Amino acid sequence: MKPLEFANFEAFKLIKGKSLPVGNWYTITQEMINDFANATLDKQWIHIDEKRAEKESPFKKTIAHGFMSVSMISILLEESFSIKSVKMGLNYGLNKVRFPNPVPVNSELRMHSEVKEIETLSNNGIKVTFNCLIEIKGQEKPACVAEFIAALFE
Repeated sequence: MKPLEFANFEAFKLIKGKSLPVGNWYTITQEMINDFANATLDKQWIHIDEKRAEKESPFKKTIAHGFMSVSMISILLEESFSIKSVKMGLNYGLNKVRFPNPVPVNSELRMHSEVKEIETLSNNGIKVTFNCLIEIKGQEKPACVAEFIAALFE
């Protein structure tokens, strides 16, 4: 996938209401899940105990944290577009986050997104709301659906 490139905010504003390129597939490994568990201190067995999950989980393997999926939105967006004039970007927040489907270990994820809203901020910034859907390869229901908000500054 080739990311879209914009010279500045004025050029980027033309994409409002349109889709960004669909992202690359990422395999969610047990190491990634364990790292996320260590970082967040959420070490529930369904995420990190492979043997117990094989025996007791309805999924028969470990699953990624829902918040792990949503935390990937930033990097997945960075890979779909760039604005050359941006000096800094910040995660601003999330709206309407849902995790309709668990993500079993070794699943492949990619993101579909569109620019929903663009608002002007002070200090040469914009606040962008993205509609994001994180797809699981081979599954009908997505891993995550969310409105993600970023603040970008020139």
